[in-house]
Amino acid sequence: MKGRKPVPTQLNKIRGNPGHRPVNVNEPVAAIVGEEYPCPAHLSGIAEQCWFEMIRLLAGARVITELDLKALELYCQNYQTYREAQEALAKTGPIVKSPKSGYPVQSPFFAIANKAQEQMMKIAAEFGMTPSSRTRVSAVEAPKKTNRFLDS
Repeated sequence: MKGRKPVPTQLNKIRGNPGHRPVNVNEPVAAIVGEEYPCPAHLSGIAEQCWFEMIRLLAGARVITELDLKALELYCQNYQTYREAQEALAKTGPIVKSPKSGYPVQSPFFAIANKAQEQMMKIAAEFGMTPSSRTRVSAVEAPKKTNRFLDS
């Protein structure tokens, strides 16, 4: 969708709904994830290390819920791809000889690393992992065991 991303309902309530726009009373509420959340079984190596590091950091900042785990999984997979491509670039260099013509061309690992880095930055912004995006993310409190429709 075009335009600015919507402000989370909880943040809008804290601000007093300055734009007086209708509030989504049916917005889903997800459970906060703790630092000890298990890593998906298919992640290994660099991606697994990334998972545990990012879960610790994001849970400590109170910005990750159960609904966010797939996005974090994608972040970790892209981080592994990025690191592996960087290691390959360190061995081959950014310029390689074309197998057909023998002329120097850009290494395919360069494009792989750039694409993974691009995807990581998009996901990182969603979690507030960059300085500019951090101002747009608010930490969430653990959901209360009350009727949220009566608490509005």
